[in-house]
Amino acid sequence: VNFDDQSLEERLVRTSFLYPKHVEVIEDFAPMVDTMVDEILLETGEKAWQPQDYLPDLTEDSWYDEVKELREMANGIPDDVLVVLIGDMVTEEALPTYQTLLNTFEGCDDPTGTADSAWARWSRGWTSEENRHGDLLNKYLYLGGKCDMRNIEVTIQHLITSGFNPGAEKDPYRGFVYTSFQERATKISHGNVGKLARQYGDKNLNRICAKIAGDEGRHEKAYQAFVTEILKRDPNGLLEVFGDMMRGSIVMPAELMTDGKDPDLYENFSNVAQRLEVYTALDYAEIIDHLVKQWDLENIDGLDSAGEKEREYLCKLPQRYTKLAERSMNKVRKVTEDEVPTKSFNWIHGRKA
Repeated sequence: VNFDDQSLEERLVRTSFLYPKHVEVIEDFAPMVDTMVDEILLETGEKAWQPQDYLPDLTEDSWYDEVKELREMANGIPDDVLVVLIGDMVTEEALPTYQTLLNTFEGCDDPTGTADSAWARWSRGWTSEENRHGDLLNKYLYLGGKCDMRNIEVTIQHLITSGFNPGAEKDPYRGFVYTSFQERATKISHGNVGKLARQYGDKNLNRICAKIAGDEGRHEKAYQAFVTEILKRDPNGLLEVFGDMMRGSIVMPAELMTDGKDPDLYENFSNVAQRLEVYTALDYAEIIDHLVKQWDLENIDGLDSAGEKEREYLCKLPQRYTKLAERSMNKVRKVTEDEVPTKSFNWIHGRKA
């Protein structure tokens, strides 16, 4: 058996797929993915933004004043906003898990680690851009001096060790529906934290969050474009998958988050994010509505009877979810009108948020 890169790649291509039709479809629009790599992903090196562009330069004589200014602005950020920012950063830092998952989507993998296929280039390029997000937020929080960084680092290690199962089942259709949803959710979350930072006078954090949200927005457009191409070639297959996923729920990537001390850490973090309206049930409903409109499900041709049934279900779903979300949020508001429930977070030295 020959294990050189070319032979290995050819042998893996011949391996039986669980979803041969889905693989055939995504291979058909691989040239478009090449274009996405060149037009959606930024160039690496000097032309791409880097975390250091938004942080004090510790090699300069003015480093002390720059750090002091960063800390003064960061002091205005309330603990509840800080908790959401930390949770978002921990989620970003679990990037190794997400690249691993991306490489499980059949036909989209990078079998050797340096494959030159369009999908392999996309996987590595996407990862290289996403890697900046956790780096930047981590350094900002470290310099801000308000967090227990060791506890946060423990949380990151636990999350990567625990892993994450989005229910993609190695299916590229499921994978790209999931990433279309999740990239938009992440964009919303970072964007809203940035707005809160501006409200509390931290222009540095506002710029940081806006930059990261911009990346997520470009990636969102790319993944949604992939699904559009699938719909052109296999509308019934994609709607079957989309409908099945929506009958469950989209799993958030940090749901197994723990610091080894608080078993309800993710729920507590999520509740703070919901109360601050950084990411809410209404946002979840809005994303479904956006995807239904983005993919123009109302006007898709060539559906069989099962496809028509899924289309009808999906097109009615946003209104249904919006009503449920409004009802749920109204209940939360009534409960918290007199007293806001708080929890202790080890991330911020046991302070409550």
